[in-house]
Amino acid sequence: MTSAPAQPNGREWAWPFRCLSCRRPYSPDGFPHQCPVCGGLYDFASPLVYHPEPRGPGRRAGLERYRKSLPLPPGSPLVGLGEGDTPLLEAKVGEAIVHFKCEHLNPSGSFKDRGAAVLVSALAALGVGEAVEDSSGNAGAAFAAYAARAGIRARVYVPSSAAGPKRLQIQAYGAELVEVPGPRSAAAEAARHAAEGGQVYASHAHHPHGLAGMATIAFEIVEQLGVAPGAVVVPVGQGSLLIGLERGFAAMKAAGAIGQAPQLVGVQAQACAPLWAVARAGPAGLGFVQEGETIAEGIRIRNPLRGDAALGAVDRSGGTWVAVPEEAIQEGQAELARLGFFVEPTSAVVWPALAAIASELRQPTVAVLTGSGFKAR
Repeated sequence: MTSAPAQPNGREWAWPFRCLSCRRPYSPDGFPHQCPVCGGLYDFASPLVYHPEPRGPGRRAGLERYRKSLPLPPGSPLVGLGEGDTPLLEAKVGEAIVHFKCEHLNPSGSFKDRGAAVLVSALAALGVGEAVEDSSGNAGAAFAAYAARAGIRARVYVPSSAAGPKRLQIQAYGAELVEVPGPRSAAAEAARHAAEGGQVYASHAHHPHGLAGMATIAFEIVEQLGVAPGAVVVPVGQGSLLIGLERGFAAMKAAGAIGQAPQLVGVQAQACAPLWAVARAGPAGLGFVQEGETIAEGIRIRNPLRGDAALGAVDRSGGTWVAVPEEAIQEGQAELARLGFFVEPTSAVVWPALAAIASELRQPTVAVLTGSGFKAR
């Protein structure tokens, strides 16, 4: 695989990112996944904007409506598969009414499609022809799908424990699948090694592009509810969904579309709950966290790259963290299925969290269902 992308518009347009560590702007050379000077993460240099196009016959739908919020060069196409505009459906959890945002109904079966659409569009705008990614499954499947749509050759590193349907899905899109023995972190290390060899690393965790895609979930929730939610409950691994939601609600507040941003509730599996542990015990809490086995494989991340941002988002919102045991995740998956929501275990972590604290949350409460049950073993 080679990694010599062309530059869009003579590099007249600059990516709106800067390094979180040294504050340098995004490198104009290639498509770096981290700052080439200090190795820091890139993030947005200024807040996102909320400026949607009107709905109506003949109008653009899905992420296309929010084109002005996405970090893409002017005139470059959005690589799309019909992502977004997912249903918001209500159901009872105990005595509480909860609105479920059905992100598992996106084209490749998960919320990752929103981030992949933006990230792959950025790759296509630069003329990248080949790229690598690592994933526990959903991000890899989304990347493979959108790369196929854009005509980009993809290689995806996954842990050998990744669910079979996800592995098959990645291969079905034409991507090269590389199974890596060991935990999820080993797959990330293999992809980083490939990047060190000069390959374009389209990491959904490193690159900030996808955060804008996640922000569109916040936009849709408000538009569908007709009001700002009081609380939003989400599974958290790397934290991109949680961070993107915070940015989206902040953009709507800045635009005068809502008066108050919601509480954010981050849910992790007890088997691997680093952010919950740090929130409870401070940095020392991380010392007790293992990358333990969990059926919620999509959030089995011991060292989330944007962990500080995720912790800050929950703290600023007045929200909280919840860690749930394995048996409760299984029960949650079954309970959600009985309501008509067929989701994978990673999505199902929201159910036991809601059962425990829904009555304490501001209303209306929204829970995000992140991945389809068809992807599970």
